[in-house]
Amino acid sequence: MALNPEDFSTLLVEEREDRLIVLLNRPEVRNAIDQQMVDELHAVCAHLEREPKILIVAGVEGVFASGADIGQLRERRRDDALQGINSTIFVRIAKLPMPVIAALDGYCLGGGAELAYAADFRIGTPSVRIGNPETGLGILAAAGASWRLKELVGEPVAKEILLAGLVLRAEDALRVNLVTEIHEAPVLMEAAHKLADRISRQDPLAVRITKSVFHAPAEAHPLIDTLAQGILFESQAKFDRMQAFLDKKSTDKKSTTADAGTTADRTEK
Repeated sequence: MALNPEDFSTLLVEEREDRLIVLLNRPEVRNAIDQQMVDELHAVCAHLEREPKILIVAGVEGVFASGADIGQLRERRRDDALQGINSTIFVRIAKLPMPVIAALDGYCLGGGAELAYAADFRIGTPSVRIGNPETGLGILAAAGASWRLKELVGEPVAKEILLAGLVLRAEDALRVNLVTEIHEAPVLMEAAHKLADRISRQDPLAVRITKSVFHAPAEAHPLIDTLAQGILFESQAKFDRMQAFLDKKSTDKKSTTADAGTTADRTEK
């Protein structure tokens, strides 16, 4: 059953056969992430856990997300922090069965940056500004940045961002591989869809299992790789795709041989 866009007030949702597009939609506060948005993202995750599809996340009006809603954050106390409100949803997004693409534009700060870090792919525009200013507000980046960021960019850059308030511009984010592509704003979503198209051309089960194996702890390897390969070796897609590859190779070889024969005949004449 498809998601009903009318069930969402902080998100714009579009569902296609192989992907789900979600736009963070609180332009009046630069798409700041509040409790309602978190709840709606949980609904998106529940749907994608039942019906695995690629997820594309972006913002509206030239901003990805300026962070968590400071008005709500100001009122939260110890017990709220211990619930891990934002970290819980970002972990859930990171663990979705199919890949997640974050299409970043403008501000991508605080909780918005941590949402981007939870994605499998990050692409952006020249106006991207990404970082974690939490320590300047007397708190820490507790929704993933404190551990994900050093995996993504290395410890020195992560400390610059987390401890010294560094906000990366697009070219710097590209240089440290925090984003992998830069596109002008008008074609950002087109680029996100092209990436989704490339993923869709792969076998969905192979993509899902590869993502799970990729994120497995080091001590799980190589056993988890062997077991996962055993599952895929029995899938019908493996037989069909490999046979199609062999058939194409055979056809190409015959075509090359025939072309060579025709050329030889012409040369002799």
